[in-house]
Amino acid sequence: MSGDEQSPGKRRSLGMGLAALLGGERDLLEPVGGERSRPTETVPIEFLRPSPLQPRRNFSEEELDALAQSLREKGVLQPLLVRPAPAGAPGYEIVAGERRWRAAQRAGLHELPVVVRELDDRAVLELALVENLQRADLGPLEEARAYRRLVEEFGHDQEAIAGLVGKSRSHVANTMRLLALPEPVAALLEAGRITAGHARALLAAADPVALAEEVVRHNLSVRETEELVRRQARHASERPKGRRRDPNLVALEQELSSRLGLTIALRPMGDGGWLSIRYSSVDQFEQILDRLTGG
Repeated sequence: MSGDEQSPGKRRSLGMGLAALLGGERDLLEPVGGERSRPTETVPIEFLRPSPLQPRRNFSEEELDALAQSLREKGVLQPLLVRPAPAGAPGYEIVAGERRWRAAQRAGLHELPVVVRELDDRAVLELALVENLQRADLGPLEEARAYRRLVEEFGHDQEAIAGLVGKSRSHVANTMRLLALPEPVAALLEAGRITAGHARALLAAADPVALAEEVVRHNLSVRETEELVRRQARHASERPKGRRRDPNLVALEQELSSRLGLTIALRPMGDGGWLSIRYSSVDQFEQILDRLTGG
């Protein structure tokens, strides 16, 4: 069995642990035996606030408008899952249902039904992550950041996360790789101009920013993007070999390129040298000027 696969028994045991946390896959809001929980109640909408642990950050305006119209016509059919606001603050923190809360404000509703449960931060993040993944609500980078929080803040490894969300370990690993994207490429992914498949292919490129712009400009498929990256690598390997460059200089170029989101080249000459910045559009050129002039 490869490292990317999990034994059915292990995945099932992790899933059962999550089911106990959720009160069963059937209903996120059903209380767990022995857990402190209260029946559904109605609270003023201003008593609710989003959770900082919510992995979803982007909400479609069209989807919110459509949901708001539905709430006006039919009301709120499913209560929100909330917990008391931490540190004794007034009101409640939304664990599941932030999209309904946002749409309810647009619909002009003044009260919402909620189920209050006592949950710690780890349970809140796990619940919010699983709910969003089940509804396919998270973008690739939102999903990757949520996995990173489970690793860094709650000590999960990739195998445990895979069992938690019902994905393969390789899916979790490949999704977390997206966090290494240069900022301009990450912005294209978040805007939906490239897919996660494009982004993973670009991670192997020597100049992912320039190639990402070419992918968008020519509307390339994932397979065409992979071939573009391979072709670039072949051309680089076929160039005449000169004197080996200082690896520290190469590392510095890569760090600067990653920080600025632009291709940086350093060419030492005696006590001086050249620093060049490659831009691929008028907009990029104007952004460089703004940075250099403090505009």
